[in-house]
Amino acid sequence: MHRTFRAPKAAAPLVAVLLVAGLSGCHWFGKKAELYTQSAESRPLEVPPDLDRPSVDKAIALPSTGASAPASAPVAVAATGFSVAGERDAVFAKVGEVLAATAGVRIANKADILGTYDVDYMDAKFLIRVTKAGDGAYVSAVDPRGLPPTGEAAGTLIGALKAALAK
Repeated sequence: MHRTFRAPKAAAPLVAVLLVAGLSGCHWFGKKAELYTQSAESRPLEVPPDLDRPSVDKAIALPSTGASAPASAPVAVAATGFSVAGERDAVFAKVGEVLAATAGVRIANKADILGTYDVDYMDAKFLIRVTKAGDGAYVSAVDPRGLPPTGEAAGTLIGALKAALAK
């Protein structure tokens, strides 16, 4: 006897559904990804949420106001500038005269347009800057990075300039 295999009648519709689904592809279930069909230059830039704004963790950090500073901290200059009545160019010329007459000061460079003197004083290098401020001028000491200098040399020289220009 020879037996032939016969599929149950309920299996035929199931096989037909699976055949149609398999041949039709996955487009029924997939998302349209139109962004990927564009060129790389025209696609929008996706930035992670934590990188779309600058960090503000240290934006409001206040310096400590303790009575004593640690021994390893640089000595900060108390006064790095002062105001003087007069035109900026006239004050700049007076500052140059006082610097030239001050013992131990060496003017390495002078920039009239910028209003700066590059000075060496007490083994420290920094800038003396004269800027227009309101009706007068502001004389200040800055390091080459544009920050207030550390150490006592700048404070001593600013004090000498203030005393000489107040006359």
